[in-house]
Amino acid sequence: MTVPVPRESTAPLSTSRRRALSGLAATTAAAAGVGLGFPAFAQNRAIRIGTTFDNSSVEKANGQGLYQGSSAFFNALNKAGGIHGSKVELVMADDTFKPEVAKANALAFEKDGSVLALVHPLGTRQTAEVMDAVPGMAVVGPITGTIALRKKTSPNTFWVRANYDQEVDKLVSTAAVLGQTRIGLVHSNDPLGQSVLAAFKNALAKAKLEPAVIATTPNTTSMEVGPAAEAIAKAKPQVVVVGLAGTAPVFLKALRGAGNSSSAYGLSITASALSAMGDLARGLGFVIVVPSPYSTKFEIVRRYQADMVANGTKDFSLTSLEGYMNAAVLAEGLRRAGPSPTRAAVLGGMASIENFDLGGVKINYGRSNREGGQFVDVAVIGSRGQMLS
Repeated sequence: MTVPVPRESTAPLSTSRRRALSGLAATTAAAAGVGLGFPAFAQNRAIRIGTTFDNSSVEKANGQGLYQGSSAFFNALNKAGGIHGSKVELVMADDTFKPEVAKANALAFEKDGSVLALVHPLGTRQTAEVMDAVPGMAVVGPITGTIALRKKTSPNTFWVRANYDQEVDKLVSTAAVLGQTRIGLVHSNDPLGQSVLAAFKNALAKAKLEPAVIATTPNTTSMEVGPAAEAIAKAKPQVVVVGLAGTAPVFLKALRGAGNSSSAYGLSITASALSAMGDLARGLGFVIVVPSPYSTKFEIVRRYQADMVANGTKDFSLTSLEGYMNAAVLAEGLRRAGPSPTRAAVLGGMASIENFDLGGVKINYGRSNREGGQFVDVAVIGSRGQMLS
């Protein structure tokens, strides 16, 4: 486990940026010791947040994007005064996309009393292990939309993204509006895929349609996509819903290689593989569970862009924006936990978030609800490779 050193930015914070971040941090002069002329963090220990994700395997692009976004948020937050005057430190552990390693990382964080919460574990099986391993710690913004996990009694887990039922329903309804009624699905034969399959069947039933074809790959990380591509190509659906993440580029290449020209609609997890698709991505429709990272009509996106640039990058992405938003939601829970937060106080602070405006996106938890975000839209990759939403 390593503690990356935050990159310091030389870009000054504007008055509006300071006001926005200070609102989240609720910094007070007494807590920070400003009135005594001490450095902002001299009186308070750092608030440490753990994060376990794939930093070296098939979902590396997703993991690094999430970390880039959450780091940008917390670095900007710290420059604006932190949380009640305390600096927030993001502690990273690589789980290589293995559930057992994600669990071990979570347990290691639990043993470290200075780590108060966890943010955006990546993957369905990984999230299942993490949320069960640390029942006394808040787990904020898991990167999975699997319904089965959300139906579990897990008061420590706070979802920020929409679920796969909402995603698939959006794709099927979009296809139906466009007059595309022969809709197929490819999904992995594992918990993630089974969740997508159930959502697909429910969405088709609502639209009074039957599946044109359903094909599977062995699991989330398997590159054995040939049989699934051939089955889809043979059925010739008008649209194929791609319920794959890191293996989506390999599948689409095999599908086009089999002579199939069906329109392809991906889930939000497919968007992480867009850069690896090259020309195959052109014309691809996919769900987004955060606003477009290029759409400045959302206040949260304007903040994100400014903080990413201040953190040293202009490479905006859906994944890093999601990491940024997860960090912002957790920061609100930390603020509500008070100036001397405990794990229990953070859980209480998160549960008290109701009708919270994140900057154009509402987050709503409460005593029993843990599905805070409902944002879902469809974007398309244009002929020049640009994202249109």
